[in-house]
Amino acid sequence: MKSKIVIVGSSNTDMMVKVDHFPLPGETLIGDHFMTAQGGKGANQAVAVARLGGDATFVCCLGDDAFGNQSLALLKKEGMDTKHVRLIKGASSGVALIPVDKNGENTIIVASGANAMLSVDDIKAAEEDIKNAGILLMQLETPIPALICAAKIAHANGVKVILNPAPFPKEPLPEELLENVDIIIPNETEAAYMVGEQITDEASALSVIRKIQAKGVKTVIVTVGKLGAYTIDEQDNLVLVPAFPVKAVDTVAAGDTFCGGLCVALAKGYSIADAIRVGNKAASIAVTREGAQPSVPTAEEVFTTL
Repeated sequence: MKSKIVIVGSSNTDMMVKVDHFPLPGETLIGDHFMTAQGGKGANQAVAVARLGGDATFVCCLGDDAFGNQSLALLKKEGMDTKHVRLIKGASSGVALIPVDKNGENTIIVASGANAMLSVDDIKAAEEDIKNAGILLMQLETPIPALICAAKIAHANGVKVILNPAPFPKEPLPEELLENVDIIIPNETEAAYMVGEQITDEASALSVIRKIQAKGVKTVIVTVGKLGAYTIDEQDNLVLVPAFPVKAVDTVAAGDTFCGGLCVALAKGYSIADAIRVGNKAASIAVTREGAQPSVPTAEEVFTTL
């Protein structure tokens, strides 16, 4: 497999507040800690790929404002290829408001800004890089038409297309997208949205994965938090690749770190099960730290401790 990993997606500035509990309607809470950090599912995954030793090329849109220029500078500092990051004059960059409770769980409100302007033209500008990649990694914080265009280009050129269907949209994912996806990585909530069935045990996990496969995606990996991730192995059996037990401080970007780690491992030639283990290890480190991109571990932290 070619080593280049192209990530198409969003970039946000995250604003986080630590709270005792999530506010009820009409309730005002006093938080005890505030911080800003770089985020956005696409940027988080691009940073994870780059920091874990992958050859990352990022395609996204930023507002030509203070947040956007700071984001671009930090993305470049990670060592990824940013020539397809477009700064849009007059547009605001994406932001996310994130309360984090005492258990490390979070809720997220996103104002998309320039992320909503990612277009088919942006994808076509990156077409040669997509064609020459080994993996195309995408999420759902940017417009679907652009993702469909990218998936079609990649699929037609033998590039492995990986979709993290987050946040899951109100409408079902179009067949035009799914038929060009090789690996889909929902968490258990997103998987339930896809097929209308909750994962409560191994039998339901198998049922959910089979129903997602019936939509046209051959390889399904469902992350289930501190338990790890379910998939179907080469013998067509359900397997749970267990997580690494840790004390979670902040789960922001855990899923994105998992996706980045998995892609880097696949690009290195790892099997699906071993790549999931790498993703689990990377995510287990990320949840012990605060912030989205600040929490992403390095290649040395992950690959030398497996």
